[in-house]
Amino acid sequence: MSLSLSIVPAKQEDVPSIVHLVNSAYRGDTSRKGWTTEAELLEGIRVDEAGIKQLLADANTTLLKATTEADELVGVVQLEQQGTSMYLGMLTVKPTLQNGGIGKQLMVAGENLAKEKGCAKMVMTVISVRQELIQWYQSKGYTITGDRKPFPTDPRFGIPKQPLEFIVMEKPLA
Repeated sequence: MSLSLSIVPAKQEDVPSIVHLVNSAYRGDTSRKGWTTEAELLEGIRVDEAGIKQLLADANTTLLKATTEADELVGVVQLEQQGTSMYLGMLTVKPTLQNGGIGKQLMVAGENLAKEKGCAKMVMTVISVRQELIQWYQSKGYTITGDRKPFPTDPRFGIPKQPLEFIVMEKPLA
């Protein structure tokens, strides 16, 4: 399935729909319709409106949104410039549309933005037990650096059902 998408920076008026999309893709029963669910690993929500508003207000952060011709929000990705690196996070695709290329299109758009801003590499963190996700990123040119980061203890990001940590992955930009 190939959707015609518009990928543009999100705005403050997009906050409620972004919150709904991200939470539905990562947590709860709706997320189980896709392959990126964290419902077995974490309880609670993935994001709230205050958190998304904070990201949009950050001059170093861009949220790119993917919408259909009917203006339906079907994907979002967080990009945060950190010196010569661009952090890619919260890559989200509507669960019923996963495996259709939307995530890849958002990732490419993020990498293009990073190049425009003069970044030398993309960096991301992935929950270490998410092997299928790690393999997907590896198939897109990302490698495991060996660095690890603790999972946040702030319940605003979810309540772990088991001990969790992040691995760091990166991809050089040509």
